Amino acid sequence: MTKENVMFRKMRRQFKAISSEEMTALLVNERRATLAVNGDDGYPYAIPVNYYYDPESQRVYFHSSQVGHKADALKADDKVCFTVYGNECIKDEAWAPYLQSVVIFGRCRKIEDPSKKMAVMKIFAMKYYPDEATVDEAIAEAGEIALMFEIEIEHMTGKLIQER
Repeated sequence: MTKENVMFRKMRRQFKAISSEEMTALLVNERRATLAVNGDDGYPYAIPVNYYYDPESQRVYFHSSQVGHKADALKADDKVCFTVYGNECIKDEAWAPYLQSVVIFGRCRKIEDPSKKMAVMKIFAMKYYPDEATVDEAIAEAGEIALMFEIEIEHMTGKLIQER
């Protein structure tokens, strides 16, 4: 997936590409990702995050506190790189597993609409909490002060790699 009029590098080793369906499955099923932003003084800042991927809207959602390096970086620059990897498996050599990865480039923005924020927060939390009652309790306690962000995907690639 590539947004028109935006230049991104093509994946060098196309033969390792995974299908759109495999990318979607990885994004839906994995629980952790790395969010990379443009940080202080030109240094990149990459941080592990919990996330929710909505295949229908093709957007990635995550939360943040209102203060801190991540929140400050996102206020300063909306360009992000988001990486998910998983589905590790052994095929030939037990010492060299294969795994899938998805790399997303996109624009990230804070969800301003309070009703959309709360709806997304609930769907997001249902991925991580054991039941709806616990989700509702957590949102009642901290939902108003938490920030929710969404990434509009401009470019996405996925591949199968072997760790050797």
